[in-house]
Amino acid sequence: MTVFDPLEAAPPEAAEQPERRRLSERQAEVMERLVAAAAEEAEARTYADISVRTIAKRAGVAPATAYTYFSGKDHLLAEVLWRRAQSSPPLVDLSLSLPERVADTARTMGFAAMGAPAVAACTTALLGDGPDVKRVRERLGAEIGRRLAAALGRGADPAMLGVLQVTYTGALLSAGMGHLSFDAVPVLMGEATALMTGDDR
Repeated sequence: MTVFDPLEAAPPEAAEQPERRRLSERQAEVMERLVAAAAEEAEARTYADISVRTIAKRAGVAPATAYTYFSGKDHLLAEVLWRRAQSSPPLVDLSLSLPERVADTARTMGFAAMGAPAVAACTTALLGDGPDVKRVRERLGAEIGRRLAAALGRGADPAMLGVLQVTYTGALLSAGMGHLSFDAVPVLMGEATALMTGDDR
């Protein structure tokens, strides 16, 4: 299997979490606990029932401590999606057809391991208008775009990449709202690529 790692072509800072560069080891550990607790809360509660207080309680810290690292629950829940995407395998199997590569990239993006309620809560948070949420949304969008570009290969049509980004984010939102199963997202991405390229292998 021939693989391409898009992280090798990216500058080191592109894959690094900006917050961690300014944190001590203990602070980074608290931050990780908060993000893990936010992920667990998203699996256990609806978006409306989640608060910084419930996340902080699950993480074993005071709410005031949580606010030291995150501006609110939207920031925390959006960070969950970003971490899932960032930690998922970035390798692209170049032996696959283009539609299969795009579908495989969507399959390994990191969200499939989350339950539908969790993605629903986190995608709702991702639509927030706070500046911290906006920064996470921009990082997540860039990561999705970078991985899809790697799947398309060098010299990819920017218009095709743009359509696939919109298709993927729309499918993710639909899955989070329960209108589409997560298993269907990679299939949809492969079908969209095949429609644009005429490659139905």
